[in-house]
Amino acid sequence: MSDLSENQKPDQGHCLIWGWLSLLIVLLDLGSKQLAVNYLQYGDPNPVIPFFDLTLLFNTGAAFSFLSEAGGWQRWFFVLIAVVVSVVLVVWLRRTPRIHWWLGLGLALILGGAIGNLYDRAVQGYVIDFISLHYGDYYFPAFNLADTAITIGAFILILDMLFLERKRSHSQEKSE
Repeated sequence: MSDLSENQKPDQGHCLIWGWLSLLIVLLDLGSKQLAVNYLQYGDPNPVIPFFDLTLLFNTGAAFSFLSEAGGWQRWFFVLIAVVVSVVLVVWLRRTPRIHWWLGLGLALILGGAIGNLYDRAVQGYVIDFISLHYGDYYFPAFNLADTAITIGAFILILDMLFLERKRSHSQEKSE
Protein backbone atom coordinates (compact mmCIF):
# COMPACT_ATOMS: atom_id res chain seq x y z
CA MET A 1 0.00 0.00 0.00
CA SER A 2 2.68 2.51 0.97
CA ASP A 3 6.45 2.89 1.13
CA LEU A 4 6.19 4.42 4.58
CA SER A 5 7.08 2.40 7.64
CA GLU A 6 4.27 1.85 10.13
CA ASN A 7 5.77 4.41 12.53
CA GLN A 8 6.10 7.12 9.87
CA LYS A 9 3.16 9.39 9.14
CA PRO A 10 2.78 10.70 5.57
CA ASP A 11 3.34 14.32 6.65
CA GLN A 12 6.68 13.54 8.33
CA GLY A 13 8.62 12.83 5.16
CA HIS A 14 11.95 11.04 5.18
CA CYS A 15 15.61 11.86 5.58
CA LEU A 16 16.30 11.60 1.86
CA ILE A 17 15.84 15.37 2.02
CA TRP A 18 19.48 15.37 3.24
CA GLY A 19 20.53 14.41 -0.29
CA TRP A 20 21.44 18.07 -0.89
CA LEU A 21 24.15 17.73 1.76
CA SER A 22 25.53 14.59 0.11
CA LEU A 23 25.67 16.44 -3.21
CA LEU A 24 27.39 19.42 -1.58
CA ILE A 25 30.00 17.10 -0.03
CA VAL A 26 30.66 15.47 -3.42
CA LEU A 27 31.06 18.85 -5.14
CA LEU A 28 33.35 20.27 -2.44
CA ASP A 29 35.39 17.07 -2.34
CA LEU A 30 35.89 16.81 -6.10
CA GLY A 31 36.58 20.54 -6.38
CA SER A 32 39.19 20.49 -3.62
CA LYS A 33 40.85 17.43 -5.15
CA GLN A 34 41.03 19.19 -8.52
CA LEU A 35 42.63 22.21 -6.87
CA ALA A 36 45.15 19.92 -5.16
CA VAL A 37 46.04 18.26 -8.48
CA ASN A 38 46.36 21.64 -10.21
CA TYR A 39 48.45 23.42 -7.57
CA LEU A 40 50.40 20.81 -5.62
CA GLN A 41 53.36 18.70 -6.71
CA TYR A 42 53.01 15.00 -5.95
CA GLY A 43 54.60 14.09 -2.60
CA ASP A 44 55.90 17.62 -1.93
CA PRO A 45 54.67 18.89 1.47
CA ASN A 46 53.41 22.47 1.59
CA PRO A 47 53.36 23.56 5.25
CA VAL A 48 50.31 25.53 6.33
CA ILE A 49 50.80 25.48 10.10
CA PRO A 50 53.33 23.48 12.17
CA PHE A 51 51.21 20.28 12.24
CA PHE A 52 49.32 20.61 8.95
CA ASP A 53 50.64 20.29 5.38
CA LEU A 54 49.01 20.09 1.99
CA THR A 55 50.64 17.10 0.29
CA LEU A 56 49.28 15.56 -2.91
CA LEU A 57 49.17 11.76 -2.71
CA PHE A 58 47.34 9.03 -4.63
CA ASN A 59 45.91 6.10 -2.68
CA THR A 60 45.17 2.92 -4.66
CA GLY A 61 44.12 1.13 -1.47
CA ALA A 62 41.48 1.79 1.14
CA ALA A 63 41.82 3.50 4.51
CA PHE A 64 45.43 3.77 5.68
CA SER A 65 46.50 2.46 2.21
CA PHE A 66 45.07 -0.99 2.99
CA LEU A 67 45.68 -3.28 -0.04
CA SER A 68 47.45 -0.50 -1.95
CA GLU A 69 50.05 -2.98 -3.22
CA ALA A 70 47.52 -5.66 -4.26
CA GLY A 71 48.21 -5.42 -7.99
CA GLY A 72 45.11 -3.61 -9.28
CA TRP A 73 42.19 -5.93 -8.53
CA GLN A 74 41.44 -3.91 -5.39
CA ARG A 75 40.27 -0.94 -7.49
CA TRP A 76 37.13 -2.69 -8.68
CA PHE A 77 36.65 -4.47 -5.37
CA PHE A 78 36.55 -1.10 -3.57
CA VAL A 79 34.32 0.37 -6.31
CA LEU A 80 31.86 -2.48 -5.78
CA ILE A 81 31.91 -2.00 -2.00
CA ALA A 82 31.35 1.76 -2.38
CA VAL A 83 28.41 1.23 -4.76
CA VAL A 84 26.77 -1.28 -2.41
CA VAL A 85 27.33 0.96 0.63
CA SER A 86 25.94 3.98 -1.26
CA VAL A 87 22.78 2.10 -2.26
CA VAL A 88 22.30 0.89 1.33
CA LEU A 89 22.73 4.47 2.60
CA VAL A 90 20.15 5.83 0.14
CA VAL A 91 17.64 3.14 1.18
CA TRP A 92 18.38 3.83 4.85
CA LEU A 93 17.84 7.58 4.34
CA ARG A 94 14.58 6.85 2.49
CA ARG A 95 13.32 4.68 5.36
CA THR A 96 14.35 7.07 8.13
CA PRO A 97 11.64 9.52 9.22
CA ARG A 98 12.64 13.16 8.82
CA ILE A 99 12.13 13.74 12.53
CA HIS A 100 15.34 11.72 13.09
CA TRP A 101 17.38 14.47 11.44
CA TRP A 102 20.56 13.70 13.42
CA LEU A 103 20.65 10.19 11.93
CA GLY A 104 19.86 11.61 8.48
CA LEU A 105 22.70 14.11 8.81
CA GLY A 106 25.22 11.37 9.64
CA LEU A 107 24.04 9.11 6.82
CA ALA A 108 24.15 11.97 4.29
CA LEU A 109 27.72 12.89 5.26
CA ILE A 110 28.85 9.28 4.85
CA LEU A 111 27.01 9.00 1.52
CA GLY A 112 28.59 12.18 0.13
CA GLY A 113 32.06 11.05 1.18
CA ALA A 114 31.56 7.56 -0.21
CA ILE A 115 30.45 8.93 -3.58
CA GLY A 116 33.34 11.42 -3.70
CA ASN A 117 35.91 8.68 -3.18
CA LEU A 118 33.97 6.28 -5.44
CA TYR A 119 34.25 8.76 -8.30
CA ASP A 120 38.02 9.02 -7.87
CA ARG A 121 38.53 5.30 -7.65
CA ALA A 122 36.29 4.46 -10.62
CA VAL A 123 37.56 7.23 -12.92
CA GLN A 124 41.24 7.56 -11.91
CA GLY A 125 42.02 4.22 -10.28
CA TYR A 126 43.08 5.90 -7.03
CA VAL A 127 41.76 8.33 -4.45
CA ILE A 128 43.33 11.78 -4.33
CA ASP A 129 44.48 12.73 -0.82
CA PHE A 130 46.05 16.03 0.13
CA ILE A 131 45.46 16.81 3.81
CA SER A 132 48.43 15.79 5.93
CA LEU A 133 48.50 16.08 9.72
CA HIS A 134 51.62 15.34 11.74
CA TYR A 135 53.30 15.76 15.06
CA GLY A 136 57.08 15.79 14.95
CA ASP A 137 58.09 12.79 12.85
CA TYR A 138 54.72 11.04 13.24
CA TYR A 139 52.47 11.48 10.19
CA PHE A 140 48.81 10.52 10.16
CA PRO A 141 47.82 9.01 6.78
CA ALA A 142 46.87 11.70 4.27
CA PHE A 143 43.15 12.18 3.64
CA ASN A 144 40.65 14.40 1.81
CA LEU A 145 37.29 16.12 2.37
CA ALA A 146 35.36 12.93 1.53
CA ASP A 147 37.24 11.08 4.26
CA THR A 148 36.49 13.93 6.66
CA ALA A 149 32.76 13.76 5.86
CA ILE A 150 32.76 9.98 6.33
CA THR A 151 34.53 10.31 9.69
CA ILE A 152 32.18 13.03 10.97
CA GLY A 153 29.16 11.07 9.70
CA ALA A 154 30.37 7.90 11.46
CA PHE A 155 30.88 9.87 14.68
CA ILE A 156 27.32 11.20 14.41
CA LEU A 157 25.99 7.66 13.87
CA ILE A 158 27.87 6.45 16.96
CA LEU A 159 26.43 9.30 19.03
CA ASP A 160 22.98 8.57 17.63
CA MET A 161 23.32 4.88 18.47
CA LEU A 162 24.61 5.54 21.99
CA PHE A 163 22.27 8.33 23.04
CA LEU A 164 19.31 8.80 20.72
CA GLU A 165 18.36 5.28 19.59
CA ARG A 166 17.48 4.23 23.15
CA LYS A 167 15.42 7.40 23.57
CA ARG A 168 13.55 6.73 20.29
CA SER A 169 12.88 3.12 21.27
CA HIS A 170 11.67 4.18 24.71
CA SER A 171 9.28 6.79 23.29
CA GLN A 172 7.94 4.29 20.71
CA GLU A 173 7.23 1.78 23.48
CA LYS A 174 5.30 4.43 25.43
CA SER A 175 3.22 5.37 22.37
CA GLU A 176 2.18 1.76 21.68
